[in-house]
Formats: sequence, C-alpha cells, structure tokens
Amino acid sequence: MSEYQYYEFTAVDRPLTGRERAELRSLSTRADITATSFVNTYEWGNFKGDPRKLMERYFDAHLYLANWGTRQLMLRLPKHVLDPATVAQYCQSDSASAWTAGKYVIIDLHDEDEDGTYEWDLDGHGLLASIIPVRAGLAAGDLRLLYLAWLRCVQSEDIADDEPEPPVPAGLGTLDAALTAVAEFLRIDPDLIMAAAAGSALATSDEPTPAQLRTWVVRLPARDKDAILANLITGGDSHLRSQLLRRYRDAHRTDACTPTAARTAGELLATAAELRAERERRDADQRERDRIRRERSAAAARQRHLDTLAVDQPAAWLRVDELIDTKKPREYDTAVQLLVDLRDLGERDGDSTSFRNRLAELRAVHARKPSLLERLNLAGLDT
Repeated sequence: MSEYQYYEFTAVDRPLTGRERAELRSLSTRADITATSFVNTYEWGNFKGDPRKLMERYFDAHLYLANWGTRQLMLRLPKHVLDPATVAQYCQSDSASAWTAGKYVIIDLHDEDEDGTYEWDLDGHGLLASIIPVRAGLAAGDLRLLYLAWLRCVQSEDIADDEPEPPVPAGLGTLDAALTAVAEFLRIDPDLIMAAAAGSALATSDEPTPAQLRTWVVRLPARDKDAILANLITGGDSHLRSQLLRRYRDAHRTDACTPTAARTAGELLATAAELRAERERRDADQRERDRIRRERSAAAARQRHLDTLAVDQPAAWLRVDELIDTKKPREYDTAVQLLVDLRDLGERDGDSTSFRNRLAELRAVHARKPSLLERLNLAGLDT
C-alpha cells in the first residue's frame, strides 16, 4: 500500500539566512528549500526533522498531510502580538494545543480521520497558501481561528460535555476564504460551526476607512505616536500594522466577543445534531421532489414517443422485420425495444389483443432464432 506524506513550512516575518537553509538541507536532500519555505513529499520513509523544533527556530507556519488521515496545521506568532493566555482559552486538548518558545506562541491544530480510510488523490501543494492569511487576521485580533480550534476539540470529544465555551468572536457565520480553508482542512463539521454561529454577533467591517484611522491617530498620545514612528522606521516589528488595527478595533468595537451566557460543548453538539437532522430531512425532501419531477418528465416524454409511433404502426412493424432479417445481435436489440414500444402503445390504447397476435406470428416465423427469442423473453415479450 503506497503512502503519501506532505510537509510544508513557511517563513513569513523574516527570510531564512544561508546558514539556516544549510541546516535545513542537512535534514533532507530532496526538499525544495527557499529563503521562505521548506517543502517535501514522501512516498516512502519519513522526515528526519522534528516539526515542533523547526517551528520554534525557523518558521511561522506548517502544514502536514498524510493519506492515512492525519492533518496538522501549526502557526507561530510573537507573544506580544498574540497573548498565550488568550490562546489557552481555546486550545485545550491534543486536537488544539499551544506552547511558548522564547518570544513566540505556537498553535498546533491536529485532526485524525476516525474511519482510518486511505485517501488516494491527495495533493498538499497550495493548501498552506490558502490558509496562511488567517495568521495576519489572528495578529490583528480576529479570534475566529481560535474558536474553530476549540470546535475541533469539541468534535473530537476531547472536551467534556459540560465544559462551557470560551468567548465567542463575531463573524462565525461569515467565515472568509482562509478560515473556510482551515475548517475544511481540519474537517470541522459545518453543522457544528453553524450551531456555534448562532451565538456569534455579526461581523463589522474588517477595514476601517482612512478617515476613521486619521481621526483616531490624531487623538493618540504623542508618546504612542513616537513609539509607532520609531518601530516603523527601524522595521523592528513586522506586525506593527496588525497591532495598530487591533488596537483601533479594540477601541471601537464592542461586539468582538458575544457577551451572552456561554453554551456547553454538549449543547453545541446537540444543536449541531439537530441542524444536521433538519438539513438531511430537507435534502431527502428535495431528492424526492427531484425524483418525482424526473419521473413525470420521463413519463411525458414516453407518451410523446408513443404518440409519434401511433401515427404509422404498420411502418413500425415493417421496421421490426427489417431489423430481424439482418441477423445481427445489435439489430435484434433495437427490434426488441421497438416491440416493447408497440406493446406499451397497444396497452395504452386498449389494443393489446392485436399486438399479441402479431407477436405470436413473429415468434413462429423466427422460431429458429434462439438469440432473438431469448431477447424477447427477457423483455417480457412471451405472448
């Protein structure tokens, strides 16, 4: 049984040095290594490096995919940008965990396919690129990724049913493309997300207008403005813009997290089950309506076909004789189908006796054609 493992690491905040790339090369002679990435695919063997250590030392994002069902996503952010205490509210089990390393907090999101079935057409290329924008959103104060991580824990039953949910960020009902990619990659139940979204406020606009920002900046203390300019000039903090946007939103948005009473993990699972049952009922009803519509359409088309055949039945019987005289199996099949049409036409128009008489004559004439007779019998044309 063939295997597929895909490893991708990305450096976002700073490029890798030549020395760091050489260190990474010692871990794999086959990997594609650039100043910002490390990518390798294995169909046999295993990666010699430790992804956790690579995240601590070199990279800001990591995606792992294996065709036996394992999926993993890691993100690294500076602690001054993402508070480890905030992360701990959401990452509470093996499915979503976090740790600190030096000045960083690293989030580890993990999913195992419970069915243990192999996926044969996997390709990890491009997945991390579709997900990586969530890191900037998280740095700017969008906690929806963390809440999705908590839902992954709930779905994996790593959290007790009576465990209350953490603060619910706004906008769970309107996930952007990157958050949707995360949910799909980690196979988070859409019904569970929908259940959680019922307790989430509507998202406000992500980007304040230039006029709003100018007004806010004018009112900042001079000391804060000096610090911002110094960081901007020295390039000491690549997350400066995200920090400022988060600060602006914290000052102007009161619905970042819904202040309603927290639901429990068990309540969310129960609500998701109800939503799933209702959705499946609607889908079943729609399938039944579609089936009835198809059957009615087919019946109408059948009647139109019989109407056309009724215009000149003698010509149809003549065509049957011509097809049989070819003594070719394929033409036999066409003749039998035409006879079925003539039978149905006779039944519809109350003239079955005439059809049975003609069919008996035909069987008698061709009694030495066993292949034809077999086809007639299989089609129910046995007089």
